[in-house]
Amino acid sequence: MKLPHFLSSYLKHSKEFMAAHEEGEAMALAVGGDYEAVGSLEFQLLKHLGLLPEHRIIDVGCGSGRLASQLANYLSGEYVGIDVVPDLFQYAQSRCGRDDWRFYAAPGTTIPEPDQSADFIVFFSVFTHLQFEETYRYLRDAKRVLKPGGKIVFSFLEFRIPSHWNIFEASLKDERHDKVLNQFMDRDGIHAWASNLGLVVERVLDGNNNYIPLDQPVRWDDGREMKEAGSLGQSCCVLGLPPA
Repeated sequence: MKLPHFLSSYLKHSKEFMAAHEEGEAMALAVGGDYEAVGSLEFQLLKHLGLLPEHRIIDVGCGSGRLASQLANYLSGEYVGIDVVPDLFQYAQSRCGRDDWRFYAAPGTTIPEPDQSADFIVFFSVFTHLQFEETYRYLRDAKRVLKPGGKIVFSFLEFRIPSHWNIFEASLKDERHDKVLNQFMDRDGIHAWASNLGLVVERVLDGNNNYIPLDQPVRWDDGREMKEAGSLGQSCCVLGLPPA
């Protein structure tokens, strides 16, 4: 049976890194590198958006645990990590050392968790690699799982941000049929999806601005350092349920 494009491409992508590098480096490269920096930025963004220690968070596309490792000493509530690559989420689980947390394989584009059970559902660098229909299905199920007052947070690429153009150019040059997809979204589409799903767009954060207040500096692998405020590079959207 033919595997979904995102599963076959990511399995191949991850195995290539694991064959060429030692485990720690391979696990970082498989999720794009800058393991500590990106994890710290994601963590500090979620705190800025209201993540509390007692909250329950579902991390879709958890990868090798960039965010989970940052949350390990902060979160007293439950964390659920979902990813399509077993080697990645198993590494994340071992790295975090939290026996009370759950990690498992993503079953397509659904979130097999109870209704209204999560305070935060996050998709960092997930929708950038999915087709629009797949993203919409994920958001539809995320709405079901979200608690009243909870937040859905996702990062995305958009043509209106000049720094994202380099990613598009790189995709143009890569003619492999099994490459990892780099999908761009537009804000009109996000608003249309939210309207049809009965969700509210609470805010959209520009990828070329430092939209994350930092309570500690973040150092990238190349030595660059962010102080006071930082950015993931991708834009971010925050969705919520309409007021009762």
